[in-house]
Amino acid sequence: MCGRYTLLAEEVEILKEFGLEHQIPDYTPRYNIAPGQKVLAIIHDGDQKRAGFLKWGLVPFWAKDPKIGYKMINARSETAHEKPSFKNLLKQKRCLIVADSFYEWQRTDNGKQAKRISLKERKLFAFAGLWDKWKQDEEELYTCTILTKKANTFMEPIHDRMPIILPKEQQDNWIEPVKWEPEEAHDFVTQLTLDDLDAYNVSDYVNSAKNEGPECIQSLT
Repeated sequence: MCGRYTLLAEEVEILKEFGLEHQIPDYTPRYNIAPGQKVLAIIHDGDQKRAGFLKWGLVPFWAKDPKIGYKMINARSETAHEKPSFKNLLKQKRCLIVADSFYEWQRTDNGKQAKRISLKERKLFAFAGLWDKWKQDEEELYTCTILTKKANTFMEPIHDRMPIILPKEQQDNWIEPVKWEPEEAHDFVTQLTLDDLDAYNVSDYVNSAKNEGPECIQSLT
């Protein structure tokens, strides 16, 4: 799964990396982004790419209770195209969720060890995400989920699942403003290749979503 990540880049770096023309209102770098919080996402509205904030934890438009979002921070890519909550979103509500590393907790003989994981060759990257709009009376929510897959060889010793990180050359393809069949989206993410990853141990300070700051990413070695 993917339950915590970072985005430390300055706004100008994000605009340049993703080819965005407009500034990002209220953007602040973050050391410990957690479910239920606002996350920076990019969509294509048919005319241009736009960046804004979505709440992490998908609330499908048909949900009766928005609390369902806390159970839907991730979507399994292997079956998303078959699930009512996700398959229609794969058609035309695909988004980029911007990050520069993520955390995972490895089981050890001494308990769980927090690790920070990033790409070796790229500072900024994007998770493959899905988004939806939920409305009830006067309340509106724009929410998202991160697609995950079975861990690759690098991640297997750490955790059995991992987020889908889009290759740089496939980011725009993922959010292109065309309608896909759910099976097409499934095939797209299945065939993706991944850049090499790197990881190092961090302290249990990051374990609490309330904690924020450089201590979250400080190496233990």
